[in-house]
Amino acid sequence: MVSPLHIASYNIHKGLSQFNRRLTVHELRDRLGTLGTDIVFLQEVQGSHGLRASRFQHWPNRPQHEFLAGQIYTDFAYGKNCIYDTGHHGNAILSRYKILTWENEDISAHAFESRGMLHCEVEVPGIAVPVHCINVHLGLTERGRKRQLAMIAARVRAMVPDNAPLILAGDFNDWLVRTGRFFEDELGLVEVFEAHHGKSARSYPSILPMFQLDRIYVRRFSIQAAQVHTGNAWHRISDHAALTASLSPA
Repeated sequence: MVSPLHIASYNIHKGLSQFNRRLTVHELRDRLGTLGTDIVFLQEVQGSHGLRASRFQHWPNRPQHEFLAGQIYTDFAYGKNCIYDTGHHGNAILSRYKILTWENEDISAHAFESRGMLHCEVEVPGIAVPVHCINVHLGLTERGRKRQLAMIAARVRAMVPDNAPLILAGDFNDWLVRTGRFFEDELGLVEVFEAHHGKSARSYPSILPMFQLDRIYVRRFSIQAAQVHTGNAWHRISDHAALTASLSPA
């Protein structure tokens, strides 16, 4: 019997607390280590930032995705999305298992927001075909998000075989909770919290979660568990709450 695949999705706010007052990336690595996850989808990962490296005494001497991978996640991929004079940030996938291929596709809807779709194929023990993992952080405008949803759907149709397990996770900025129907109708995806608890997870703001911005969509998986991680230990780290799910191949 194949062991469940444990995953997490987390917007880490560039490793800083709300309002950028404290460096939290060290606490974040400790908290990630308690989750026991196999694959982690991270948004707002700071690949480099010269000014913040000077400001914070304990800023890591390597990119955040490498620092967070530590000794637990032996493979990782980073999609650089937003580049500026002082550095860059984007999405990352950390994995205990081998990442066979990865690509970061530009899905920016306009010139004012740089957004990407990080797509990895992961070799998971006990699953006969690679697991497709797609990590996104969608735009702030509904019009832009509609274009991005279409780009995601086009990539899945072109690159993900119908029989392949698929995980699509991230920060969808879906304030009106409309993406679920699109993915269900267009791609046959289910959202893990809707399937397991009857509604999407409230994940923002982390101190008092009210809005359902972060999601985990799957195909060819059955859902064993889904949890939002809140409380003092978590809301001090980022302005979003972390989501986890346990999945079994269907």
